[in-house]
Amino acid sequence: MSLKRRDFIRLSAGSAALSSSVFYGVSSFASPVASQKRTILDKLVPMTNDVVPITIEERKARIEKAQRLMAENKIEALLLDSGTSLKYFTGISWWPSERTMIAIIPARGEVKYVSPAFEAERLRELIKIGNDVRVWEEHESPYKQIANTFKDLGIKSGNIGIEERFRFFIFDGIRKEASHLNYTSGDPVSMRCRLIKSSAEIALMQKASDITIAAYKAGVALLQEGMTPADFSAITADAHSRLGVEGGIGVNFGEPSAYPHGSIKPQYLKKGDIVLMDGGCQVEGYSSDISRTIVFGAEPTRRQREIWELEKKSQAAGFAAAKIGDPCENVDIAARKVLTDAGFGPGYKIPGCPHRTGHGIGMDGHEWGNMVLGNKLPLQAGMCFSIEPTISIYGEFGVRLEDCAYMTAEGPKWFTQPSVAIDQPFA
Repeated sequence: MSLKRRDFIRLSAGSAALSSSVFYGVSSFASPVASQKRTILDKLVPMTNDVVPITIEERKARIEKAQRLMAENKIEALLLDSGTSLKYFTGISWWPSERTMIAIIPARGEVKYVSPAFEAERLRELIKIGNDVRVWEEHESPYKQIANTFKDLGIKSGNIGIEERFRFFIFDGIRKEASHLNYTSGDPVSMRCRLIKSSAEIALMQKASDITIAAYKAGVALLQEGMTPADFSAITADAHSRLGVEGGIGVNFGEPSAYPHGSIKPQYLKKGDIVLMDGGCQVEGYSSDISRTIVFGAEPTRRQREIWELEKKSQAAGFAAAKIGDPCENVDIAARKVLTDAGFGPGYKIPGCPHRTGHGIGMDGHEWGNMVLGNKLPLQAGMCFSIEPTISIYGEFGVRLEDCAYMTAEGPKWFTQPSVAIDQPFA
């Protein structure tokens, strides 16, 4: 269904109490019935009024931890380009243009910034930690300014850490200008800081998860025969917006649901289709990521129920295997064993689960700490990750149940309670 003037969305969640018609995307209602009722979307209100942002004190503590890790790993400074790690440590969001702006966290001393001269005042407005801004004019080399900053910090030799998403052209310019230094991965610093979430970070991820579940409930209630995945995505983006954030949920119907990231084939929802949904949002930079699978408008077939129940069993096995001190791979091994014991796979073969069981999550939707065979990283309190052992059956359908968990000293806890049944997606 495309959202044109002829189209209406029937509000139906299997309950006459939710029955109404609206013309989605138009400011005025399309029928007297709709004008007398508040729609599901109209009932959504922001859920962000009680959000507590990350404090400056916590960001300073992150920098202090980074400096301890730099000393342990013999790294003289960590370089941060525009992106997630810059925001994590400094609170600054910066557009990654071709004009170099970086932050330098030295192993000793205050954070330094190197900025285009004409952007310096805007940067100073954003800075909450440190006050040293080194500038370069349009005809000058930012890399010389960075090399001079190393000299001023007393860095004459040793290792410079480069965070993982640092852009190559900036790195290449720096190493040519300061070729006497050794450049190495900054992961031993940035990854070890970001991998373990504080209670404040977990609270923001919990809020993001709560909001996305609310958006899911609205979207599922608005499913209608004939709609397209784009229609559903637009509805759930609207729902997230009304709930106070930017976010959305992608969806695939029927056979294309077997492809974990969808298909280019045209899709129009019909009764009896598997509906596989996957989406999330961010709250103060922290992510949610949730998947739900249902059957639309008809009693599920025996085959759909059996595969859905197997998926639920696999997800539960992965959760049960998450134990403090055990390797991340155990989650994948346990979840996948349920599938192989049922005749799927083995490994990543289709029909079965063609990908890892889960990924780390935090400020980025996918971070370090993947639940995948070969990852021997021990699970620690504060680690956050998804558990989502998709079952893909090409030519039929796919089922994925994805919820994220966080580790505590007592074991894992869910951000969102898993689906109860194929016809009861929300606990």
